[in-house]
Amino acid sequence: MAVIHHTDLKPTKLELLTSWLPTRPWYLGGAGEPELAKAGGFRLDDPQGEVGIEFMVVTDASGTQPISYLVPLTYRGAPLDGAEHALVGTMEHGVLGRRWAYDGCHDPVLVAQLQALIEGRVQAQDQNTSDTPDREVTRSYLGGSPAPTDFSATAVDDHEGTELPAPDGTTLRLHRVLRPAPDDAPEVTGYVAGSWQLPDGTRARGLFVALHTGPRT
Repeated sequence: MAVIHHTDLKPTKLELLTSWLPTRPWYLGGAGEPELAKAGGFRLDDPQGEVGIEFMVVTDASGTQPISYLVPLTYRGAPLDGAEHALVGTMEHGVLGRRWAYDGCHDPVLVAQLQALIEGRVQAQDQNTSDTPDREVTRSYLGGSPAPTDFSATAVDDHEGTELPAPDGTTLRLHRVLRPAPDDAPEVTGYVAGSWQLPDGTRARGLFVALHTGPRT
C-alpha cells in the first residue's frame, strides 16, 4: 500500500493546478485566475510502489457558479519519457524530494490501475490515510472477463472530459466536469463513481469514469 506523507509541498498541488487548469479545453472558467479548493478524490496503488496515483476533485469558485473538476494526477521521482506535453509541474516534497506531477490520463501506470479498478482487481484507497480503502468510491464492470484492450494511445480532451481510445473500439472516458448523477449508467460496460464536497458543505455524487465497448453513437 502507498504511504501518505503528511509534509510540505512547494508549490502546493492547488498552486500547480491554478496555472494548469485554464490551459485545458474542458475548463469552463473565465479569463481570471481560478479560485480552487480541494473537494474530494481517492488514490490507487502502483504495484511497483514507484508512482503516486491520485484522482483529485477540485472546485473552482471564481465564476458565477462553482464548478468541480476531476483531475487524475501521477507523481514521479523522475521525468516520464515522452510525456513532456502532460507535465502539470514539479514540486519539492518534504520527504521524497523533487516530484514530477503529470496529467494521469497520459501516464500508463495510472491508466492500467484505473482499468483494474473498474474490473474489480484493485480497490480505491483513501486520499489522505495510508492503507485505508475508500468506501465511497464504487465501480461496476459488466464484461465477462478483463477487457483485452490497450489504452496507450494519446488521450483526447474535449469540452467535457478526456477520452482514451483502444484499438478494439473500447473507450475510457473521464468526466472532467463533474455533475451530480446516479451511479447506474445503463449505456456503459463499466464505471467508477464517487462523491465530493460542495462549497455549502453538502456532498454530491456522480460518475468519474465510464468504460464504453463497441461503436459509440
